[in-house]
Amino acid sequence: MDEYTELKYKLAEIFSQHLNVQAPASDTDLLATGIMDSLALVELILRIEQDFGVQVSVDDLELENFRSLDSIARFVAFHGMAETVA
Repeated sequence: MDEYTELKYKLAEIFSQHLNVQAPASDTDLLATGIMDSLALVELILRIEQDFGVQVSVDDLELENFRSLDSIARFVAFHGMAETVA
């Protein structure tokens, strides 16, 4: 399993274990479908910070970063790589 696929798998686990939501297809818009509301988004950000060591700043709070499992995985991968470089 490549890193990106493993990352999406871990994110799906966060959704099921901590948000009590079964994440659908990785490109499903979680916000437009109502799968994720504002409280779930806050919990997700907390979990991303704790589980992946990624610091989510106010500037990062673009909804496009959190619309789907794909966009969340891209965000975590990018910021995780930036953290290791910094």
